[in-house]
Amino acid sequence: MAPSRWDHVRLEGEGYALRRWRADDLDALLRHADDPEVVRGLSDRFPNPYTRADGEAFLAGRVVDLSEPVLAIEIGGEACGSIAVRQGRGERDHSGELGYWLARAHWGRQVMRRVVALYLPWAMQALRLSRVQANVLDTNPASARVLQLNGFVEEGVLRGAVRKPDGLHDLRVFGLLRAPDPR
Repeated sequence: MAPSRWDHVRLEGEGYALRRWRADDLDALLRHADDPEVVRGLSDRFPNPYTRADGEAFLAGRVVDLSEPVLAIEIGGEACGSIAVRQGRGERDHSGELGYWLARAHWGRQVMRRVVALYLPWAMQALRLSRVQANVLDTNPASARVLQLNGFVEEGVLRGAVRKPDGLHDLRVFGLLRAPDPR
């Protein structure tokens, strides 16, 4: 993995930590990412089945830009999910898009709500963002609830915006505004 300014980031939460992905996370990544239930609400960049080649490509930075603050969610000493903000460019560099996923074994325990609550203020300050947006597939009400519990407001619905194997789905758009960093 190429060096990044985020290499030494480690955020500690209750029962979990957020840290950079490492090459030795490959086996855990494969174990947790190769789950059709996890993939159901994610973009096609996250394939199913999730193969060793997919995991290697992700950890090498060929799937997402690992120079962005893409952090692993570590529980019990292993990476079992991820969270990231992709910062906008040009006139949109004050904003970013939030994305995350978590292994099914940890669903229903409020883990992602706490992860977002820890990660988001840190990322917004580190990137000097005043807006973060997140898009949620209509079939994923739990993810929408995570966002709402973290202060996001539903701003609209993009009807029929995403094609999945079972047909077209709406994409719910959520946004969070914070005062800009005066620096």
